[in-house]
Amino acid sequence: MKFCSNCAAPITIRIPADDTRERHVCESCGSVHYQNPRNVVGSIPVYGDQVLLCRRAIEPRLGYWTLPAGFMELGESTSAGAARETFEEAGALVEIGPLYSLLNVPHAEQVHLFYLADMSTPHFVAGEESLEVALFDENDIPWAEIAFPTVKQTLEWFFADRAAGLFEGSAELNVRSRDISRGEKI
Repeated sequence: MKFCSNCAAPITIRIPADDTRERHVCESCGSVHYQNPRNVVGSIPVYGDQVLLCRRAIEPRLGYWTLPAGFMELGESTSAGAARETFEEAGALVEIGPLYSLLNVPHAEQVHLFYLADMSTPHFVAGEESLEVALFDENDIPWAEIAFPTVKQTLEWFFADRAAGLFEGSAELNVRSRDISRGEKI
């Protein structure tokens, strides 16, 4: 950020009064411009024993497989964003379930949230950001072609929890959480 979005004057980076971090500050109008992490919201769409994945048609990681996810929009909840992204990228209507994983990616200034999601029908189609969309059994997941560590970690947790029977009956699920380090590509 080089100019104030309120008055267009140049900004400086300094620690404002009553703060502990450097911020973008407009010396002309006094506005402090906070920059916060961006939320990436997505789902783990499940039909029967299979999970729906999308092959990316855009960078980063063009051609790699991912869960349907993207940046949350203003005015929507995280779960509504996850459902929207699933429809936009995979053409799939899902019933969003509980929050399943929350992964902090500080070096990319992002937080990734994935919800469990049920597909009532096997209907899907590649959206503009997907080259193709397909249902996969666990053994057929293209693990070497997964786009992001957050997606790989979420899928690993999902299949381990499913094998342990945590999705059956009234088993209580805890949100899985992890910080992704700078060395891991997102």
